[in-house]
Amino acid sequence: MKPTLLNNRILRPVFYWIATVSLYILGWKPKGHIPDIKKFVMIAAPHSSNWDFVFFLLIIFKFKISVHWMGKHTMFIWPFRRLLKCLGGIPINRTTRGNVVKTMAEAFKNSEQLIITIAPSGTREKVMTWKTGFYHIANQANVPIVCGFIDYAKKIIGVGPVFTPSGHMDSDMASIKAFYSQFSGKYMQAPY
Repeated sequence: MKPTLLNNRILRPVFYWIATVSLYILGWKPKGHIPDIKKFVMIAAPHSSNWDFVFFLLIIFKFKISVHWMGKHTMFIWPFRRLLKCLGGIPINRTTRGNVVKTMAEAFKNSEQLIITIAPSGTREKVMTWKTGFYHIANQANVPIVCGFIDYAKKIIGVGPVFTPSGHMDSDMASIKAFYSQFSGKYMQAPY
């Protein structure tokens, strides 16, 4: 994967300052810390509003995380396409069948350091089940899953525990969802 603007030594402190000031002014508190791991899949949940993207960018800037993130291809339109890609965006077209899991697992295997962020709900709409691509990517690439979270009720955003996929998806997903059950999205409570 190509380096992003978040790798730029000059811009990184500027982004950190913008995030720190913005979160303070808006009354949000960052929680947790980034684990000292070179490769992982980071979940971004719950996802119920376009504002989630803004707040997750702020926490990425605040924690100085050099991440790539997967987003719906329709958000990568002119004039934002280039900027979103420079910020680590990877457009995913969900209307065509492809092997995103295999492609992302290969990207992990071919990289010395890589963090991919995925919103497992796959949409801002209310869903009863998460898409499991993030789990399959982590499992196939043999990398852990790190929980990024947002809670509008408590105005906290941050990074939580690290889960290592065991290959038993149902029990692993139950543990991950149990962690997320404590957080509220902007427009809805988590469905699990």
